[in-house]
Amino acid sequence: MWVEFILLIALVLYIFYRWATANNDFFSKRGIPHKKPKILFGNMAGLALRRTSIIDLIVDLYNEHDGQVYGIFDQRQPLLLIRDPELIKQITVKDFDHFVNHRTVFADDKDKNNLFGASLFLMKDSRWKDMRSTLSPAFTGSKMRQMFQLMNKVANDATDYLRQQQKENPDQGLEIDLRNFVTRYSSDIVASTAFGIEVNSFENYNNEFYLMGKRVTTFTFVQNLKFFLYVHIAKFMKFFGFALFDKKATEYFMSLVLDAMKYRKDHNIIRPDMINMLMEARGMLNSDNPKPHNREWSDVDIVGQCFLFFFAGFETIASALCFTAHEIMENAEVQEKLLQEIQEVDSNLSGKPLTYDIIKNMRYMDMVVSETLRKWSGAAVVDRVCNEDVTYVLKNGEKLEIKKGDALWIPVAGIHRDPRNYENPNKFDPERFNDENKDNIKPFTYLPFGMGPRNCIGSRFALLETKVLIYHLLRDFHFAAAKKSCIPLKLASNGFQLLPKNGFWLKFVSRN
Repeated sequence: MWVEFILLIALVLYIFYRWATANNDFFSKRGIPHKKPKILFGNMAGLALRRTSIIDLIVDLYNEHDGQVYGIFDQRQPLLLIRDPELIKQITVKDFDHFVNHRTVFADDKDKNNLFGASLFLMKDSRWKDMRSTLSPAFTGSKMRQMFQLMNKVANDATDYLRQQQKENPDQGLEIDLRNFVTRYSSDIVASTAFGIEVNSFENYNNEFYLMGKRVTTFTFVQNLKFFLYVHIAKFMKFFGFALFDKKATEYFMSLVLDAMKYRKDHNIIRPDMINMLMEARGMLNSDNPKPHNREWSDVDIVGQCFLFFFAGFETIASALCFTAHEIMENAEVQEKLLQEIQEVDSNLSGKPLTYDIIKNMRYMDMVVSETLRKWSGAAVVDRVCNEDVTYVLKNGEKLEIKKGDALWIPVAGIHRDPRNYENPNKFDPERFNDENKDNIKPFTYLPFGMGPRNCIGSRFALLETKVLIYHLLRDFHFAAAKKSCIPLKLASNGFQLLPKNGFWLKFVSRN
């Protein structure tokens, strides 16, 4: 009996080993230099076990090899790490039709109950193209002008909150956890511009919209474990009904969007936001804009776009704001120069409200935000999947065959921190993006919002949201180091979430 049991265990272990290492010879067979994988984790053990940050991992992998292409493993999945800007251009622009889609890792656009899978980010082929054309009008310059007033109001509310808090310690300054502050700001903007509701998360501190957003975007140990299991045994997770995101939160967003659409239709309410655009796409509103296609969208398809917009706004834009404020605090000369530009604009306004066109033309503000996005890339890596065999000739004369189904990574963080692309890359230097220097930046070495037709649709929205809050905060407050500030800024080992070791702590000292 014991012999049979031991043999059974040995057989199970052998089958598991063969499954876990089935792709380990992927690059050896193709003659591509690669990093040796560890069983089950590939080259991502540090990320999965929260021993490193995503930016540090990508930079380390990028620096391990000097060629145009390097083979790595995301757990069991072989990935081609594309390091060469010219090859990136070829893949993402010239041969885009061969590399339309992202990888299906955590969700699939065929999964009818998964909001993340139904979002624009994971949609594939013609579904992606149709949804992109549906949403694009929501992010034009004219729509940004309309949304700007909503943003400006939220930024004013946020600054008013700090002023009220400052009154308690007028001489000492106000030390705050900046991330908590900016996620509330981002949450209120998304609530207004995407969901069409007004939420002041500074006055109503524990409002349901903010708490649900925090629930979805907090990467706990359990959430990281879900991600890991979805990568390896997605069918098992779906079969037993284990949702990738918190079920209560996703149900909340479903009812919020669908109820809002019904109410607007019944009362003929028109508002310049994403829900309005999606209602037009469904034919729920009379519109002069012709539909770009005849596709019918499901409830999950519609809500998935708002869910993605919220997820990106709550997490990615909030991180960009935190890093921008921290770098301004840590670099006194940058703070002084940006303050001068803000004060000049404020003086010229003579009490009138800030406008979209004015903030869009603030040159040094744009330089500061651009440098933040270079140094602290919100998207540390961008992925693509090949849908048709293609062959490239590398600089050393060798051929690189990328076959249908092959996945690749474009290491944005590594490219942004390569000294051949940016001198002294770890230094925060907005002058890289001044009128004289910006034209010297090599094409396809600055990729904060991706590249090609599948770049970030909300890039202008993200920049505007970042700039308007920095404008109001720096106009009214001096940014100083708090007792808990991490100087110089070093990322904690938090996996996908970008946070300093002690969090984003800053001191705001009133200028009045």
